[in-house]
Amino acid sequence: MLAKKGDWVQIQITILKPEERAPQVPEDTKQVPLEMRVKGFLQDEAAEIGAMVTIKTTTGRSITGKLVAINPKYEHDFGEPVPELITIGMELREMLETLDGDING
Repeated sequence: MLAKKGDWVQIQITILKPEERAPQVPEDTKQVPLEMRVKGFLQDEAAEIGAMVTIKTTTGRSITGKLVAINPKYEHDFGEPVPELITIGMELREMLETLDGDING
């Protein structure tokens, strides 16, 4: 897929190579580079995934990195449901109703 100038894209930049990581980080962390992903508007005329490009962020910064996504979507969430939290609202209401009956009873 080809991105054109002005398209909303995401780039990836390596901040630290594995050998540059701090000595106190866990062993599995030390084995991979520290990377940053940034979204912005493509400044190059056209580019394909994997190309080095420059973007302009919504705050006006110009950043150069490897193009990894065109029109990237938001993929964050709050993780898997916690079973104990699913019913806590109903349980609390029941407790409060029981307490209210004891107080006003």
